[in-house]
Amino acid sequence: AQKINELYKEIIDAGTHLTSSIKVAEACKAIENAQRDLNISFVNELALIFDRMNIDTNEVLEAASTKWNFLKFKPGLVGGHCIGVDPYYLTYKAQSLGYDPEIILSGRRVNNNMPKFIFEKVLKLMINNKINISKSKTLILGATFKENCPDFRNSKSINLYKEFLDYGLNVNISDPYIDIKSFKASTGYEITEFKTENLKKYNCIILTVAHNKFLDLPFSKLPKSILIYDVKGFIERQSNVYRL
Repeated sequence: AQKINELYKEIIDAGTHLTSSIKVAEACKAIENAQRDLNISFVNELALIFDRMNIDTNEVLEAASTKWNFLKFKPGLVGGHCIGVDPYYLTYKAQSLGYDPEIILSGRRVNNNMPKFIFEKVLKLMINNKINISKSKTLILGATFKENCPDFRNSKSINLYKEFLDYGLNVNISDPYIDIKSFKASTGYEITEFKTENLKKYNCIILTVAHNKFLDLPFSKLPKSILIYDVKGFIERQSNVYRL
């Protein structure tokens, strides 16, 4: 450990922290991601509550963040190979030692249920906006598990995509950061090539990842008949834009 620490200190500008054992180091990694998972699950649960109250979750969070010690997390889909996985390592170990962790697993359940919630919410909005679901065409923008990267491991956007497919609905998923062939080889699903000019061909657009390449898309110029569901809350509010 000492030798590795000396080596890493030479190349890591942020510095290193040497723990007393590998157990402590691994536990540290697990709780870092479990903590973030729980923080996001809390605001996701708030989004579920505020949806029933018919108020904007992002507006509530903006107001709450004016208090200096409020931790501003945003609701959304939680995937990837760390945040969506590490809590299970920790809970598995706890259960093997006879302790049943309630809070960590509760947070996991909330986050795992978000694709289904978004799917059902979008269907309701489509019905309310008089969009014929059986004849509609939906686009999911974003297939990676986080912004501005090509990594789609354990992406919950893909789970959302599966929800539409399972109901036999016409849906495409697109992401400018992902290689089309790699996506098909890894998931077995098709991914549509991203083209800005194709946005107007859809009845519904769901933005699941806040890629920089999406920030300047001409959403305000699209026909108001197109329903836009903004999971990440980064599009300016309009009559046809709904947020998680």
